[in-house]
Amino acid sequence: MHSYIIPLSEVFNAKTNEDNAFFMKKYMKGQYDYFGIKSPERREIMRNFLQKQGLPDVQNLNKIAKEFWQLPQREYQYVILEVLGKMAKKAEKERIDLYEYLILNKSWWDTIDYIASNLVGIHFQKFPEQIQPYTERWMDSGNMWLQRTSLLFQLKYKKATDLELLTDYILRLQGSKEFFINKAIGWILREYSKTDAAWVMDFVKNNQLAPLSHREALKWLNRKING
Repeated sequence: MHSYIIPLSEVFNAKTNEDNAFFMKKYMKGQYDYFGIKSPERREIMRNFLQKQGLPDVQNLNKIAKEFWQLPQREYQYVILEVLGKMAKKAEKERIDLYEYLILNKSWWDTIDYIASNLVGIHFQKFPEQIQPYTERWMDSGNMWLQRTSLLFQLKYKKATDLELLTDYILRLQGSKEFFINKAIGWILREYSKTDAAWVMDFVKNNQLAPLSHREALKWLNRKING
């Protein structure tokens, strides 16, 4: 184990809660092991850890991040994502390749959604010339997590949302049977409806979306209309 991770590992092991771990693993469909440390306590542990250890050296970041990712307990992945989030605005251009690695490994919605909006989204704002080549390749990959990221990286863009790109990607994924794709289509439309309700209503009206996407897209607007 890398020396940077050892102090965190010692605390995590000391704070193990087997009852919590059982239910957390069950919630994630049994895919990952857990220490059983819930989010508020985990974030407090991380704050104390960073106060003592600081952020990782950029030169060793890829190695450290991948080691975090390979450890069995899911809390390690949550910590390194938040660490990367703190470093995202100062990331170098090549950081996108690390993000792609994280998307493709131990893939599930809990990490993908953070990576898409808090890492990739920020990165593409800094390096917009990477948007087309990366997201086009991701869309063509057939990998639903890369495709979900291509939809959700604009989740926090509001008025800066590239509607032409978003429309293209939604229509290309129209007809997908994947729950996580249809949910993402609805989610990005729902979020954008807070910026331009008329555009979203018009889009939903004029395109045959999956029932899940349609329902999710209008959820915020319906709640607002119905009070």
